[in-house]
Amino acid sequence: MSDKTPPSEFAYTHKVFNQVPPLTGHNLYAGDAALRETVEHNGGHWAEDDLQRYGEVCGRPEMIERGYLANEFKPIFESHDRIGNRIDLVRYHPTYHQLMQLALSEGLHSAPWTDPKPGAHVVRAAKYYLHSQLEAGHGCPVTMTFASVPSIRLNPKLAEEWLPKVTARGYDSSNRPHTEKSYLTIGMGMTEKQGGSDVRANTSTATPVGDGAYELVGHKWFMSAPMCDAFLMLAQVEKGETAGGLSCFLVPRWRPDGTKNPLQIQRLKNKSGNVSNASSEVEMRSAFGWLVGEEGRGVNAIIEMVAVTRFDCMIGSSAGQRQAALQAIYYAGHRDAFGKKLRDQPLMQNVLADLQLEVEGSVAITMRTARALDHLDKEQEKLLMRLGTAVGKYWICKRTPHHAYEAMECLGGNGVVENFITARLYRDAPINAIWEGSGNIQALDVLRAIEKTPAALLAWYDELERSAGADSCLDSAIAGLKKQMADMDDLEYRARHLVDQMALTMQAHLLVQGGNSAVAEAFIASRLKNTGAHNTGCLPRGLEIETLIERGDPLSV
Repeated sequence: MSDKTPPSEFAYTHKVFNQVPPLTGHNLYAGDAALRETVEHNGGHWAEDDLQRYGEVCGRPEMIERGYLANEFKPIFESHDRIGNRIDLVRYHPTYHQLMQLALSEGLHSAPWTDPKPGAHVVRAAKYYLHSQLEAGHGCPVTMTFASVPSIRLNPKLAEEWLPKVTARGYDSSNRPHTEKSYLTIGMGMTEKQGGSDVRANTSTATPVGDGAYELVGHKWFMSAPMCDAFLMLAQVEKGETAGGLSCFLVPRWRPDGTKNPLQIQRLKNKSGNVSNASSEVEMRSAFGWLVGEEGRGVNAIIEMVAVTRFDCMIGSSAGQRQAALQAIYYAGHRDAFGKKLRDQPLMQNVLADLQLEVEGSVAITMRTARALDHLDKEQEKLLMRLGTAVGKYWICKRTPHHAYEAMECLGGNGVVENFITARLYRDAPINAIWEGSGNIQALDVLRAIEKTPAALLAWYDELERSAGADSCLDSAIAGLKKQMADMDDLEYRARHLVDQMALTMQAHLLVQGGNSAVAEAFIASRLKNTGAHNTGCLPRGLEIETLIERGDPLSV
């Protein structure tokens, strides 16, 4: 063959067609009907322009790329510098810091604390929901910084010094004393290897050294975001002249005199998901810390932080569901199979609509909980918040892994390839279900809350009563819930089932109140009428399937 002879057309084997281009350059807020409606319904209408702006920011190609790179290049731990000094340094890819800078400059760690007003928590939740779709791992220090504020306030002296920098809108990743920085982040180290969720089994000790300061000795099995500037930790104080018992402390990375605090990282955990977030194992070797709250009341000091972190788990898992559903819907709308678009095929429509229904319910209960956070001065809302974070965290976070898998399957083989986001969503999905108390812990917490404060359950029922008469099936489900809750036999054994019913009836009620009949009717028909065990994509006939899919289409603005 002459070198001028073109190759045969049959020599071309790699012509790319019927593949779906990446979804970028879209507005995550404008294309999310469920989010827009629930923000309006729960009092966040005043931030519409800002949410539209941030939705556009979070859809930019460069922002999406940062999420990929932060996961591709995992954090690296360096215990010592090159000449042998202990430094306990964790190095991150620059994109991790860029995402942190974006989150903190938007006030995702502080806005409701620094500018409290009706709808502040709703708007912050909506922005965090948009932001979390970029990347989940860096959300851990954002959440912990946000949630630390109520606990740090228990020590007025600490609050005066630390909170202006904790809540300031900015990010400083440098490893230096907090006195030299204008922006601070807060981490958390509660879990010990022998106790796990049972923090009262903690063996770490704290010894008073005067002026509200203590020295801590012990080992933490999980300490999140080890490059934060300080950490809220639990340790046992020996009873003596003081009250003693399990107490809460703020432990800084650097001592007040500018020397390194002996908070020594042993290793980073090699996790299956959430890999951009460095989770560490740490030893405290007479580490310096300040008492937060009172001695012996460490759980009380930390409980408000835990409630807020659980709420952020709801936001993060709802965001994961949304990103998974929109990827599936987008892909199915661009991919041909068996002579027509996947989205036009009835069985795929059933799956896509079901994925979107899950998002609708998750967003509804998350934003209703945000509204309760905005009105904790009202006893009814405070009681709803008490149950809502446990019920919502249990249900949404537990539903997300299977939801992520079903969305991944919609992309076929591409769905499990790491440079498609669905693979990362699947790996990340179990984290929120486990972090801040796994499913059993949440279900048992609901029972404890009801036993301790029976009015909380009455507040839950009062909320459900607002939809009385709207749908006979919902009425029947609520009546069934009340009957089951009144049965005191084997409560602990039945706890998961009870919390399931609390979540489903509340989601159905909120969707009825949301005013979109197609969504509410489909949710009730598939979640309350169809009570048997079934997989995603088993919606009954007669529902407005295309309406549901259209609501989830990221390009349907």
